[in-house]
Amino acid sequence: MPTHPAASLPVPPSTASRAPDNMKGIALITLGFVFFGATDAMAKLLTTELPALQVVWMRQLGLFMGVLVMLGMRGLHLMRTRHPVIQIGRGVLATCSAAFFILTIQHVPLADATAVTFIAPFIVTAIAGLFLKEPVGWRRWAAVAVGFAGMLIVIRPGMGVFHPAIFMAVAAATAFAARQLLSRMLSGDDTIATTVAYTSITSTLILTVPIAFVWETPGVSWIWFVAPLMALCAGVGEIFMIRALDVAQAVVVAPMQYSMILWSTLYGFILFADLPDLWTLLGCAVIVASGLYTLNRERIVARKAKQRARAEAANEAEAAARTEEI
Repeated sequence: MPTHPAASLPVPPSTASRAPDNMKGIALITLGFVFFGATDAMAKLLTTELPALQVVWMRQLGLFMGVLVMLGMRGLHLMRTRHPVIQIGRGVLATCSAAFFILTIQHVPLADATAVTFIAPFIVTAIAGLFLKEPVGWRRWAAVAVGFAGMLIVIRPGMGVFHPAIFMAVAAATAFAARQLLSRMLSGDDTIATTVAYTSITSTLILTVPIAFVWETPGVSWIWFVAPLMALCAGVGEIFMIRALDVAQAVVVAPMQYSMILWSTLYGFILFADLPDLWTLLGCAVIVASGLYTLNRERIVARKAKQRARAEAANEAEAAARTEEI
């Protein structure tokens, strides 16, 4: 699942002080999603033999190991934050998002589940407009409506071709959207590395508590190879994503999250002989097109806000100069 797209993390304050390398960032984030796609495919494979919660714990353990390496390289000062409650809350939502998604792919083709999770940006827009009273124009509301229509095309309720577990993917996307909103609150205060560290540690601790009650010792030998490989891919994907957001602008690399549908389709075909049907591809295309439009509108709004801020600063400076002359 795309549980770590660029748009879900706060932009580090340091990115504004150096020229971004967007092409390098795109390459890195794409590699990250290749590894995340492999992680999800192996998670689906493991759910055929192990409880879903145990698989989630194994997956998050890989991210946790990646964070330990990062802390060893950069130091424990990365754990300093002005918003510990928000950071922990974000970790709880990340846990719920990952758990709901893996419960989904236990019963649903990987590409279908991935396509449904792409509605997360639209849920963010809806929550921001309805509950946080953020200004949302009619264009973005139209994109939200089209995005949800695309989701309905994918799941096709009432047509006898969907599994009820697909609604767990909707729950995963909702938890992920709430996590994005918390990320907005952290933006500018905490770095990406700090946020990832808190999210991983919180998630691992939460999942470690109940794991003793569901643990099943692997009964087939291949699990001992696939489970560590899944954890490794999750950790490597996390490192690529962090590095991408360190060197590039988040608004540039964010659309690359939609490449997940390619990797999910490829891995799903290789491991499970699953191929999305025409309706799934059509619904996915609608969701992606609407998502890209929403991202573009966000970029336009942000650019206009910067222009207004610059104009106001210039006016204030001019007024101050006139006052000094007087």
